[in-house]
Amino acid sequence: MNTVRRLSIFCTCLLSVSLLASGPTLATEVTVDKNDQGHFVLKRDGKPYYIYGAGGSDHLRELVECGGNSIRTWGIESLEKQIDGKPLLDYCQELGISVSVGIWIEHERHGFDYSDPKQVQKQRQAVRQAVRQYKDHPAILMWGLGNEMEGPESDSGAERIWKELNELAAIIKSEDSDHPVMTVIAGASAAKIRGILEHYPNIDVLGVNSYGAASSVASDVKAAGWNKPFALTEFGPSGHWEVPQTSWGAAIEPSSRAKAASYYVTQSMLTEDAGDICVGSYCFLWGQKQEKTSTWYGMFLPSGEKLPQVDAMCRAWTGHWPENRCPKVTRVESELTEATVAAGALFEARVQATDPDDDPLEWTWYVQAETTERSVGGDRESVPPLFPECVVRAKEGEAVIRTPNKPGNYRLFIIVRDGQGNASADNICFRVSAN
Repeated sequence: MNTVRRLSIFCTCLLSVSLLASGPTLATEVTVDKNDQGHFVLKRDGKPYYIYGAGGSDHLRELVECGGNSIRTWGIESLEKQIDGKPLLDYCQELGISVSVGIWIEHERHGFDYSDPKQVQKQRQAVRQAVRQYKDHPAILMWGLGNEMEGPESDSGAERIWKELNELAAIIKSEDSDHPVMTVIAGASAAKIRGILEHYPNIDVLGVNSYGAASSVASDVKAAGWNKPFALTEFGPSGHWEVPQTSWGAAIEPSSRAKAASYYVTQSMLTEDAGDICVGSYCFLWGQKQEKTSTWYGMFLPSGEKLPQVDAMCRAWTGHWPENRCPKVTRVESELTEATVAAGALFEARVQATDPDDDPLEWTWYVQAETTERSVGGDRESVPPLFPECVVRAKEGEAVIRTPNKPGNYRLFIIVRDGQGNASADNICFRVSAN
């Protein structure tokens, strides 16, 4: 981050604290405009605003330290979260972080019926109430009306959904003229974008979630005919549906180094092909979740350490690495890797890792069952069981693993920590045969 931008963020934080201390504040007006080059820009209170954002509401001080300025949420209930005794919006305002406030729009795969007038009317009332309740808060950047409600695998565009979103956006605009409306879809499908162009004129910003194709999604959006502002609203490592699989169908999680590279390249390339319509991005996930594994999409561990993906975003946002960086895992070796093995067998495993700051490293090894849940579109998953008895012994970067007694699919995880709040996380798949 250059000196001017660092100073700008610092001054924004001081101003936010001053405003909060002096009493209630008015909504921040956000508009969609064009600059002298004819490029779309967001403006907050008349000043150009580019989104350096992340999805989630955890680790927000680290977000600011890394050069981030905005977060994206998915449901209105997120705004009730308390951080240091303050509601989320107040806390964000104090830090100088804007919020794209998610308003969850129901999915048909969850049982919602867009042909049922009662369900539709109930949802309309909920949207109106949410906007009325929060619209005057100065931390709000825009309304995130829905997330992948058309279904990740839908290519038809679900005309009935686009039409209803147009009605919902009209409701928002009738209640709040100060903030744009953004709707997020899964992937840059030309069919979806054509459907939105035809049936959803009230949209202000198109958000697109993309993973393996994220570095080219901006050009894909333009090629599909999109001519309004666009934001990349989720990106990160290749998705578990996009990667190679083992012979038994387990998705092979990208290495920690590959993930970091993916984040960096996507953010760096974002405006190369569509700088005229791109208003920013939100990386995913600035926090931790169980989805396929406990480490696939989270940029932090459950214990709070940041992972190399965070360092990569700091570099992409600011031009500089953070003061203390995550360990680098260069190799994980074991005959267990993508192997089918007998129950109760012993295997060695080794990990090669270094630390950019020469901090002493600590290694954690554990075996976890492969998830059997087949969630779609980020739906909640339960955490699979652990098998601590499988780690026979471990010392620094080496371990001896005894395979579980029960046949099934498993992963061996290796967490490398530097004791300074930084870590790397990798895993290998293996299968215990029934014979």
